[in-house]
Amino acid sequence: MLNTLFILAAEAHESGEGGFGINLDFLEANLFNLAILLGIIIYYAPKTLGKILGDRRQKIADSIEEAETRQRKSAQILAEEEKKLAQAKAEAARIVQEAGQRAEVAKQEIATQTEADLRRMQETAAQDLGAEQERVIAELKRRIAEQAVAKAEADLRDRLNEDTQDRLIERSIAQLGGR
Repeated sequence: MLNTLFILAAEAHESGEGGFGINLDFLEANLFNLAILLGIIIYYAPKTLGKILGDRRQKIADSIEEAETRQRKSAQILAEEEKKLAQAKAEAARIVQEAGQRAEVAKQEIATQTEADLRRMQETAAQDLGAEQERVIAELKRRIAEQAVAKAEADLRDRLNEDTQDRLIERSIAQLGGR
């Protein structure tokens, strides 16, 4: 339709008739051109602009709905993760408590075992000491006996001369039932 209007205007201008035509001088025909432009915009704009705005509105609505859906999912995931975090914290506290209890039990067991080992070592040391004392006493008795025998032999050698030895031998034989 607009093409037909342009063609008619161009033919009228060429024929020299002063009728209808497009004045390309913007200063002279500014109001007329503005009216034509405004008419075209009013005629075509509601359809095109309405469609563009409707499409844009639908895209915005879809984006908002998608963002809200993502927000709900994120909030749900956040709640689940916070719940898992609380469970993990509770589990960690339980593990720490159990470890403390096990450490206390191990400490008591070590203390008991140490006391038992100490008593056993003291008993072993006392037994070893007793055995060592007995050995030393036996060794001292043996040495004293050897020294006593050696002293007695020395005294006998000093006291016994040949006459005394002869008399002692005769007396011993007489006692045995000899002469």
